[in-house]
Amino acid sequence: MTTATLEKPSSAVSAQTLPAPSQPQARTSPARATSLLIGLDLGTNKSCVLAGLPGSTDITVSKVVPSVVGYVKDGIVDGIITGNAKVLFGEEALRQMLHVEIATPLAEGVIARPEAARDFMQHIRQLADPSGRAEIRAVVGVPANAGEQAREAIRRSATGIFSHILLIPEPFLAALGYRDDSRVKQSGYVDPVVNSLFIDIGGGTSDLCLVQGYFPTRDDQISIAFAGDAIDELIFDGLNRTYPNNGLSLTTVREIKEANAYVGPSRKPLDVKVVIGGKSRTLELGDAIGNACNTLIDRIYPALTTLITTASSDSVVTLLQNIIITGGGSQIRGIDTVLQKRLTDDGFESPKVRLAGQDFQRYVAIGALKAARAARENQWQVLLG
Repeated sequence: MTTATLEKPSSAVSAQTLPAPSQPQARTSPARATSLLIGLDLGTNKSCVLAGLPGSTDITVSKVVPSVVGYVKDGIVDGIITGNAKVLFGEEALRQMLHVEIATPLAEGVIARPEAARDFMQHIRQLADPSGRAEIRAVVGVPANAGEQAREAIRRSATGIFSHILLIPEPFLAALGYRDDSRVKQSGYVDPVVNSLFIDIGGGTSDLCLVQGYFPTRDDQISIAFAGDAIDELIFDGLNRTYPNNGLSLTTVREIKEANAYVGPSRKPLDVKVVIGGKSRTLELGDAIGNACNTLIDRIYPALTTLITTASSDSVVTLLQNIIITGGGSQIRGIDTVLQKRLTDDGFESPKVRLAGQDFQRYVAIGALKAARAARENQWQVLLG
């Protein structure tokens, strides 16, 4: 399976332009009344699914789900698990961590455990279509520059669950989702799909993409295998060096990070109350958290400047005014300010970096559903199985 890219046009085209198929597609009939469209942000830590009917702008389902599958352990007493289920998903799996083996389907933005990924994809379908009767066409976000092997893994996981699929880079979908369609024709509205640079920081990857009105080429995208999970690991290691044998799990460390993450100068003291061995303790984590999060800046910044320098001289000034950070990493305190200052200090012309806002968890899925509604029949890849 492949998802082809369009050659860069001489001038921007409609944001609704989607990639043409790169291989012959099976002949299919137009979507039936029982069809359902979904936009799926398949994330390393959290996934978002939106669903709606073709020919409508309504959203019938909107769910954000932790990307985990819990396989119930042998010997669990009847009644402990609701309905004596054998497999749990998302929040329910996390609540039952004592009684299940947790599997994370993705790592660094790509499928790492195919069986768990297929079970999770089936759960996504159930959320979108509880009746189980609809023909589902899904646009799925993939990391920038995702290779053919990663794309094929998604296709295999979705075969027999969705009828058709289309894979599109996540930063482009984030721009499409962030776009306020009601304001596109208003004077003064800066359309993010026309000329912007999106930085999508997730759990497994940080994806950067030039968005200039057409489907991005490989040269317009950079994906870095350093994001939220890598920050968790650095904080975890720093915590263990400062407080040996503290017994805190990586899950607890992630919760601490999500509540206290920052970049820039040290914010010591940053005291965090935790429970260790049943007793409350206060740990000073200013350096551990700051050093880990600042490492993210050091990894992202060279990719950011690389993409800026590839933009044409006619577009770069406007582009610098429209750098947008989304994904879970957008919640790190000061990340917009620090990146903007580094660009200014390096001589870039009046850069403006801003955060996508509190709806950051849904933008990729929103864009994916928009893309599903705009896709032509011959652009869908048919899943036979």
